[in-house]
Amino acid sequence: MTADSEDPNDEVQYHLAVGPDDVAETVLVPGDPERVEKIVDLWDEFELVAEHREFRTATGAHRGTPISTTSTGIGSPSAAIALEELARVGCETFVRVGSCGAIQPGMDVGDLVITTGAVRQEGTSDEYVREDYPATADDRVVAALVAAAEELGYDYHVGVTASADSFYPGQGRPGFEGFEAAGSDDLVEDLREAGVLNIEMEASSILTLAGLYGLRAGAVCTVYANRVTGEFRTEGESRAAETASLAATYLERMDERAREAGADRWHPGLGLGDASE
Repeated sequence: MTADSEDPNDEVQYHLAVGPDDVAETVLVPGDPERVEKIVDLWDEFELVAEHREFRTATGAHRGTPISTTSTGIGSPSAAIALEELARVGCETFVRVGSCGAIQPGMDVGDLVITTGAVRQEGTSDEYVREDYPATADDRVVAALVAAAEELGYDYHVGVTASADSFYPGQGRPGFEGFEAAGSDDLVEDLREAGVLNIEMEASSILTLAGLYGLRAGAVCTVYANRVTGEFRTEGESRAAETASLAATYLERMDERAREAGADRWHPGLGLGDASE
């Protein structure tokens, strides 16, 4: 039993400084707080509703769909805090909007990666559930992201992501003064041979927590680096944001179609409709 002063479930959340009236049910969760500005520039309207530590939150509308975005900072610990507190104020759908390193040939800088599931190579989700619990994206979020990328004409890849706790040795890069962690030499190659598409730092914790709590989650990342070719450019940053924003509109249409059909949940047989309507 915690004292009231230590209760993290107060209406206004401790880390995010948001309450139930501040956010929409669907939230885009980038890592970088500066990415929030780039996301909301794509919307019809927006208002900055909170800013505390690495967590910056804005709420608005995209093609008429209510939508919010909250930055999570770098890594799974702070991403888990954001999901926890957003869930407590009524958010139900989470789409990570990020950048990543591709580890398969044929993936170009600027391409999108839409995650179906994630390798839990981070420690945060281990503190919630046994290590063999799967980190899987909601099929409706994946379908909405694919539909959005198709409508926008962006090149994309769909598959498994690896989420690491470290940008350097945890992703097979040398640390300070060439330090190499045990197994880092083989890390990227082992993941590549397993068919993993990309490495980033937040998706698996977001997907795991959403699965545990009965929420919807997915992830779309822009490729900044290809670890096969050695190419690195911060190119196409807005593509993931634009795709995720349009996907939120598709998800709203999916939910409407399910309600109209009296179905428990959306399925492909119900179609998507035109997100521009």
